[in-house]
Amino acid sequence: MGFLRGFSGFFWDLSGLCLSLKEIPEWDFCGVFPGSLPCPGDSGPVRVGARGAAPGHARLRHVRAWHRPKSRRPEPPRSPGRSQSPPDRDLPGNPAGPGTFTAWCNSHLRKAGTQIENIDEDFRDGLKLMLLLEVISGQRPPSRGQMRGIPPGIHSLGQNSHLESIPCVFPAEIVDGNAKMTLGMIWTIILRFAIQDISVEETSAKEGLLLWCQRKTAPYKNVNVQNFHISWKDGLAFNALIHRHRPELIEYDKLRKDDPVTNLNNAFEVAEKYLDIPKMLDAEDIVGTLRPDEKAIMTYVSCFYHAFSGAQKAETAANRICKVLAVNQENEQLMEDYGLLAWIQRTIPWLEARDPQKTIPAMQQKLEDFREYRRVHKPPKVQEKCQLEINFNTLQTKLRLSGRPAFMPSEGRMVSDIGAGWQRLEQAEKGHEEWLLTELRRLERLDHLAEKFRQKASIHEGWTEGKEVALRDRDSGTASLAQVRALLRKHEAFESDLAAHQDRVEQIAAIAQELNELDYYDSPSVNARCQKICDQWDLLGSLTHSRREALEKMEKQLETIDELHLEYAKRAAPFNNWMESAMEDLQDMFIVHTIEEIQGLIAAHEQFKSTLGDADREREAILGIQGEAQRLAELHGLQLPASNPYTSVTAQVINSKWERVQQLVPKRDQALQEEQNRQNSNEHLRRQFGSQANRVGPWIQTKMEEIGRISIEMNGTLEDQLNHLKEYEQNIVEYKPNLELLEQQHQLVQEALIFDNQHSNYTMEHLRVGWEQLLTTIARTINEVENQILTRDAKGISQEQMQEFRASFNHLDKDHGGALGPEEFKACLISLGYDVENDRQRRTDSNDFRALLGTGDAEFQRIMAVVDPNGSGSVTFQAFIDFMSRETTDTDTAEQVINSFRVLAGDKNYITAPELRRELPAAQAEYCIVAPYPGPDGVPGALDYKSFSTALYGESDL
Repeated sequence: MGFLRGFSGFFWDLSGLCLSLKEIPEWDFCGVFPGSLPCPGDSGPVRVGARGAAPGHARLRHVRAWHRPKSRRPEPPRSPGRSQSPPDRDLPGNPAGPGTFTAWCNSHLRKAGTQIENIDEDFRDGLKLMLLLEVISGQRPPSRGQMRGIPPGIHSLGQNSHLESIPCVFPAEIVDGNAKMTLGMIWTIILRFAIQDISVEETSAKEGLLLWCQRKTAPYKNVNVQNFHISWKDGLAFNALIHRHRPELIEYDKLRKDDPVTNLNNAFEVAEKYLDIPKMLDAEDIVGTLRPDEKAIMTYVSCFYHAFSGAQKAETAANRICKVLAVNQENEQLMEDYGLLAWIQRTIPWLEARDPQKTIPAMQQKLEDFREYRRVHKPPKVQEKCQLEINFNTLQTKLRLSGRPAFMPSEGRMVSDIGAGWQRLEQAEKGHEEWLLTELRRLERLDHLAEKFRQKASIHEGWTEGKEVALRDRDSGTASLAQVRALLRKHEAFESDLAAHQDRVEQIAAIAQELNELDYYDSPSVNARCQKICDQWDLLGSLTHSRREALEKMEKQLETIDELHLEYAKRAAPFNNWMESAMEDLQDMFIVHTIEEIQGLIAAHEQFKSTLGDADREREAILGIQGEAQRLAELHGLQLPASNPYTSVTAQVINSKWERVQQLVPKRDQALQEEQNRQNSNEHLRRQFGSQANRVGPWIQTKMEEIGRISIEMNGTLEDQLNHLKEYEQNIVEYKPNLELLEQQHQLVQEALIFDNQHSNYTMEHLRVGWEQLLTTIARTINEVENQILTRDAKGISQEQMQEFRASFNHLDKDHGGALGPEEFKACLISLGYDVENDRQRRTDSNDFRALLGTGDAEFQRIMAVVDPNGSGSVTFQAFIDFMSRETTDTDTAEQVINSFRVLAGDKNYITAPELRRELPAAQAEYCIVAPYPGPDGVPGALDYKSFSTALYGESDL
């Protein structure tokens, strides 16, 4: 009695929580349970659920009347519609066969690790019925005290708010195993949890499910879904639903309409094997029945709806993740492009290497290698540097547009580092070129000095030859007084000659010292020869002094001196020395670099030629002295010595050297004239290069100014500006032959060893740098406009807004530098109506400009941190546009990506690698397998998708 009373009260208390009968118009519960459940003491059957009835009181009255207190509970009377055993599924009024409902219940009960075999027997104690409701509702019943005599499952079942009203079902019917009542209750649960929530275009339940089926099968031939009975008999509709969502599971074109059993079994087996939908229907029964059971098919089809709706959500989530990952992978590829820096680091040591060569040809080969580097190796790297800056700016723009943090390269690989490296490269390049030219000058100077040293040394060695022997001779012992006097005078003349050669010896020593200072490669032999000359010179000085003492000692004994010979010797020796110096000067090598220098040499030579008349008269005077001595000797009958005792310079020597001087003068004239012609040619090269450079240099400067003016003007749309800039770029590229012509002229200048050019202030180095800056500037300006177009299109900024932004920015950019200071930027924001006092943008009607500039310091500092993250104190136009667009648009967020991952993970706090590989493409699935899940509820191999998602947006570190 207590058990039945509690069971009845449970159902009546739930009657107001569920769908009312009018919410299920296709269901007539009293038709399912015809007439039924007569209660003792009633005159007729009670029509439970009819309109106007008072269910609570009537039911309670009947239950109490039927359950009168007795010593033992009698068996409740059976109504004619109640059966002792499960009813056959084809009996009239049964909503669906027990097999379909049993399979449906087991599809949910297996999640709890159990199942049923007999639907009217296994639910009698209420335990598995309660477990079924817990699984499909996701809630456990509240704990309450167990009523006396009621099975525990039935009592808990009465407290479940998700089991809504089940009309005409009494606890006794469930306990007694009434099949119709149990099946009716299960059908109501199916309606409530599997069909009622289906909604398609504001239709629900049966109509919504039917509309969904019609839309999914519309493209398939031989399929026309109009109901839930005969439209499904041939099995094609089931196969079409599966093929529409999982085409790899069904070969639809091979199915035949005239083989319904094969079609149905194929669909049931594929659904059970791949879609986790249990087999609820029997193919032979459907084909053998004139009108298949509508509710059984609705139950089975609803399983397809729920299976595929979940897959669609997973596909949407996977697409979102694929989109985010694709953008991230593309950005990472742009981040790895830093080959230029390695080339710079390899090239600088080569340019800084100083490997002096011993000869001019070897040094000229190094100069040619440097020119090849300038012509061949460097130009592609200039373009690569420009492209790298463009890639970096594009990468930053894409990161900003996708809501990612700005890309910060690792230390040593930033764009500024590459710029600094490039500057070091150009400095090393300039230093290398200067070193090459300096080395060429040094080697040229060394060759000249070495030849000059050899020439002077040969002359000096020729002069000193035999001097030591002569000084050691003791011929005065047997000489006459005249001979002694002659020897003395000769020695005086030798001393005079020796003193005259002192300058030559000093010059030889000075040249040797300079060769040592300039690191001449053959310095040891030079030093040895110089040392030998100096030692011999010291010995000659010592011997000269000794001979003088000997002759002076004998001078008292020998008084006869031939005055004429002495006079001849005194005048002949300097004249002979002058002729030797003149021959030396006439044969001296010279090196000049300007027309003025060669003109100076020519003038000096002309001045030398003007002294030849006086020299010729001096020669004749010296020869006249010698003739006078001969005349006096003949006159007085004296025997003259075979040679002049005072000097070895005879008249023949003087005449021979004089003839040599006369021969060398025209040769010197020819050499100077040839050098003058060469310098005139060099001057022509200078003027040619200067003229071309004076045209190219101003053209580059003018183009730089024009590009700067275009970048700050607002003529036309961004596309017009971009086209205009590209026309300028094409114009610049077409001007390149002029620079190449200048390079050719510069090469001729360098090959001629021309180092100065007073006809132009432009050097080739300056023009190269200007050309590279021009190419870089036009490319950077084009890239800025392209990025503005990207920003405008991605952020939905109109052309008018972009022009308004540009007008405000240019108005406050007084120096046209392309950047605003903090105060100028603040004024620009206020001019556009942006109030810096608050944390969000809003328009203001305030006209107090100075007051606005003084407020909102904290907010303005936040804005400056966004637009000037490096703290440079200036805001570029691109940063200004990014800020204005970011304030008014929305992008993907880390939270959206986390929610997408949560869908793929089935609402778990973690996700596994197999789940990622099942829902994502292989490459992107592997990209996500990086962050292990640290939580205690994880499984082996669990991944933390929350930390991975925040890391994508720079909100955390993996």
